[in-house]
Amino acid sequence: MRLGLIVNDNRTEAGEFATRIAGVADDLGIECTSDHAPLGLPALGTPDILVAVGGDGTVLEAVGTGLLLDRPLVGFNLGTLGFLAEAEPEDLVPVLERLMKGDYSIVERPTLRAQLDGVAEAGVNDVVIEKIDSQRLVVLDVLVDGNPFLTYRADGIVFATTTGSTAYAFSAGGPLVDPLVEAILMVPVAPHSLFGRPVILPPTALVECRVAANRPVRVSVDGRQVGTLGVENSLHISTGDQRSQFIILDEEPFTSRLTRKFGLS
Repeated sequence: MRLGLIVNDNRTEAGEFATRIAGVADDLGIECTSDHAPLGLPALGTPDILVAVGGDGTVLEAVGTGLLLDRPLVGFNLGTLGFLAEAEPEDLVPVLERLMKGDYSIVERPTLRAQLDGVAEAGVNDVVIEKIDSQRLVVLDVLVDGNPFLTYRADGIVFATTTGSTAYAFSAGGPLVDPLVEAILMVPVAPHSLFGRPVILPPTALVECRVAANRPVRVSVDGRQVGTLGVENSLHISTGDQRSQFIILDEEPFTSRLTRKFGLS
């Protein structure tokens, strides 16, 4: 078996833990590759499983690689909450042993597809439209399935999968939704409108966003900036054709995960 390590280059502890992973894996007869140069491992290539070492941002980077390679991933949480990471550093040895034995399940989660200027990007968490000028609101016309819905005056809008409901969408006031539910969440950021509530759309929804005032906005997918939306173009958002693959080691109800991650008990 071959593991491909995706490591947060900006965190010393992530590099150190990745070195531990490679050492334990070698003892177990597992090959490791990585594009993280300081590890001195072979180039990433096409591993059997991707291993993200860092926080949720690193997991999102690994998701992008997983979509390209059609490979599942598991994340070790070296971040704060780590909603997307399945394993904790202290469980390194048993986790690698279970991966080697195939003692895990794989769940597939929907992605979002954002198309801007003829270029499509896929994300597992969210598509974010946000203002460029910090002193001015953006004005956005939103159409759903070709029908005008609302004109938002806000700092931006977050379109999220249910997997991404615990990320930016949540901090913007959106609901927490079990990732087993398939939907598109539409959450305005700091709205200055009479109606500023989050809206949950079906996964079949086709969303179009247009700038209604000459105030260009920035568009990002899973934190990666993908372009600028102005009066001359439109952004189209839909459920993606690809599905991300997450390795699950132990089944845990979503409500229990919330209780544990947020320390609610």
